[in-house]
Amino acid sequence: MTPVNARKAIRVAVVQINCTVGDFDGNAAKMISALRKAEGLKADIAVFPELAVTGYPPEDLLLKTKFVDANLDALKKIAKAAGNTAAVIGFVDRRGKEIYNAAAVIAGGKVRGIYRKVFLPNYGVFDEKRYFKPGLSPAVFSLGGHIFGVNICEDLWHKDGPAKAQAAAGAGIIINCSASPYYAGKTKEREALVKSRARETGAVLIYANMVGGQDELVFDGQGMIVDGAGKVIARGGAFEEDFIVADVIPEKSSGRRAKTAITVVGDIRPGAKPKIGTIETKALDSAAEIYGALTLGLRDYVHKNGFTKVALGLSGGIDSALVASLAADAIGNENVTAVFMPSRYSSQVSRQDAALVAKNLGIRFIEISIEQMYKMYLLALEKQFAGLKAGLTEENIQARIRGNIMMALSNKFGWLVLTTGNKSEMSTGYATLYGDMAGGFAVIKDVLKTLVYKLARYRNSLSPVIPERILTKEPTAELRPGQKDADTLPPYATLDPILKAYIVQDKDLENIAGLGFDKSTVSRVLNMVDRSEYKRRQSPPGIKITPKAFGRDRRMPITSKYREY
Repeated sequence: MTPVNARKAIRVAVVQINCTVGDFDGNAAKMISALRKAEGLKADIAVFPELAVTGYPPEDLLLKTKFVDANLDALKKIAKAAGNTAAVIGFVDRRGKEIYNAAAVIAGGKVRGIYRKVFLPNYGVFDEKRYFKPGLSPAVFSLGGHIFGVNICEDLWHKDGPAKAQAAAGAGIIINCSASPYYAGKTKEREALVKSRARETGAVLIYANMVGGQDELVFDGQGMIVDGAGKVIARGGAFEEDFIVADVIPEKSSGRRAKTAITVVGDIRPGAKPKIGTIETKALDSAAEIYGALTLGLRDYVHKNGFTKVALGLSGGIDSALVASLAADAIGNENVTAVFMPSRYSSQVSRQDAALVAKNLGIRFIEISIEQMYKMYLLALEKQFAGLKAGLTEENIQARIRGNIMMALSNKFGWLVLTTGNKSEMSTGYATLYGDMAGGFAVIKDVLKTLVYKLARYRNSLSPVIPERILTKEPTAELRPGQKDADTLPPYATLDPILKAYIVQDKDLENIAGLGFDKSTVSRVLNMVDRSEYKRRQSPPGIKITPKAFGRDRRMPITSKYREY
């Protein structure tokens, strides 16, 4: 065994993989392939994400005994494939009737030790206390005399958590297996946290994060290896699978300073190691990062759920133009169909703009007029509506005809229908149930209108696909003569900051008005948000890109008399 105080370098591989919930064979195959690659590079340790065996989050599948059994069988299969490279792999551990969010340390064909997550998040999108029991001890391990600690995701966010105890036990390397969902701005928060823990402990910190889309969540990867001074040695790519390798020399493997049991895993790989290059991954700017999250989330939702093609209503407006761009970029323009569905109120400008977007993107464009169907609806309802003024009902009929057409195309051709509503509309109820809300996936459901414009301009910076006229004309649903969004909603430059303050930041009426907004306008907006919960409950899932998205992040009752305004 190498002496504890040896300063021999350890080669670490951070394996950033896209796992699918319940795909035990597929997930295991990816991990075994990565282990072989690590073996070829003579890596000493390979680190995989949190719950890599099951995919994350498995939710109530964890309540199924056979699901947990299958996960344990998959871990055994992976362990048997492990050679001289030790590996840290996230899985579901079970003792009796209790299950744990755990990480197995494997080497030489066996599971050598297990760490169980101590801090179980139970906020936002997380429900881990519903399923798991917390671990109690900060496990540490020895590899060739080098002591390393293993912890899982949330554990790292606690300053006095396992990392501190592991460092006190002499750990010169601390490994964190993570499945940290993306939202705009989280990348910087996460990197600052990892650097801070590295500096506090003086240990090399290995952070392995999952990548990929899982329902509403997107995992961005961007794993990293940080030295004890808080300097990033290596960084994984954003929104893509990656294999990060670096040689590190732990500064603190000088023996135990606290009485903690140490599990011996194996030894350092002998002999000369193949040369490895270092690739500097640059951080993305905000728009590029969000666009990447939406693209990955859409691609994985489509492919992981067995679809190959998508369709959307292309109106000639900014929202549908952005969704069409995302779809073409995510799954290929040959797999996207845009449907323009004009009525008597649709302008020639809208037709031209929709057709041009489709042409620029190279996607299929079809036109189906709803005028005759609309006439038949009005004729069928003429007796019941006699003497009543036309209004919102007649507007919504048009939206619902379009929804029926899209779902008919979906049923006939197996296309996944993408809805095009944004967060500003979903917040205020400016959307039609069974109309423009009809579909299978709401790509920009968590994207405020003002951000829609920023993302569209970002996409045009890559190649100009969205006509400038779409970016500058006033938004309209074109459901009545001369209709504008501003007839119903405050200007988006006013609306969106109010929505962000109320929904994401949980500010009340007085605090929001104190930011400089008219109090009556704030009250009106808050009322619209609260009265529209029933609509949001019936909307398709959509990609989370903010700290608080509708759905699992924000769970409000539909029936409630409580008001703060």
